[in-house]
Amino acid sequence: MSAHLAPKLHNAMWPGLVGKGDGEGQEPAISLDTMLQLTAAASVNGQKFDGIDYFLFLPHTNPDASDDEIRRIADKIASYGFAVGSLVAPIWPGTVGDSAMGSPVQRGKFIDAVRKACRIAKIFNEHGVRKYGVIRIDSAEFGVNQWREHAAANTKRIAATFREAAAVAAGHGERLAAEGEICWAGMHSWKDMLDLLEAVDMPGSLGFQCDLAHTYLYLLGYNAPEHALLKPGHTEAEFWAAYKEMTDKLRPWTIDFHVAQNDGNVHGAGSHDKTGKHCPADDPHGKLDIVKCSGYWLEGAKERGIKHICWDGCMFPNATLHNPHTWNTILNKMIEVRSAHGWA
Repeated sequence: MSAHLAPKLHNAMWPGLVGKGDGEGQEPAISLDTMLQLTAAASVNGQKFDGIDYFLFLPHTNPDASDDEIRRIADKIASYGFAVGSLVAPIWPGTVGDSAMGSPVQRGKFIDAVRKACRIAKIFNEHGVRKYGVIRIDSAEFGVNQWREHAAANTKRIAATFREAAAVAAGHGERLAAEGEICWAGMHSWKDMLDLLEAVDMPGSLGFQCDLAHTYLYLLGYNAPEHALLKPGHTEAEFWAAYKEMTDKLRPWTIDFHVAQNDGNVHGAGSHDKTGKHCPADDPHGKLDIVKCSGYWLEGAKERGIKHICWDGCMFPNATLHNPHTWNTILNKMIEVRSAHGWA
């Protein structure tokens, strides 16, 4: 058992939703109740998950649910002994929001999604089930082709939307974290992500959410070869030099952290565009030394206000998600991360 009590260890609920559905070739979504039960059942030498991170959309949550309905959900989560940490705002087309680089109407929907997330966050906070965490966003613009047509202008437009959203969040006492992934326009490479964060220039209200799987694809320059920091056939020494270069630039902005594994491939399912492929924590093809990589991002994490870390493993087959071994292995790896890089 680690002597470190922080950061708290959370599991994400949205792997039960992302890429799931009733379309051809899709597996059905897994209910919030089931995801909570699977998370609660995980145990490693008496250590359990401390809480959950949570996507504010159907079928797990109606973002327009009444205050009483949200309080009932809070009661349910708390009944497992869990805290709520970071919340994923329903910013995408087809949920509440729309593209952050779109028309004024689209951008208005994006802001509305953040506002709805802040309302729910406030109810959770007042309930007591939530005492830390951020609200997660991205540009909600799938793919980079349209962005490339007017790259500088589009980044400027996304930044303006993010600034407005961050002001809304700040008014509710919340911080926004933009999760960098190769599939989100203007956030699809480490350099474009950094440019966007600097363009927003609200470090107290909007920061970066690092996911180990997605940022690995940043190194490879998957959707931005001009920003690749690694070439095929690289040595281990070259990997760590490149990793340090990337993390030195993005770590000061990092206010939320996802433990994850990646095998160097991309993957999409259902309505989700291809992005860094999440793999199980013990995947033999995983490219990342999860514990060592985590240390690069968690340096100074306490000072940046990080109080928890969360596992993210999206688009796994339902059989994997229903297997208790999956969650025990994940929890064990997260305990290793905290043992190596946590704090009292």
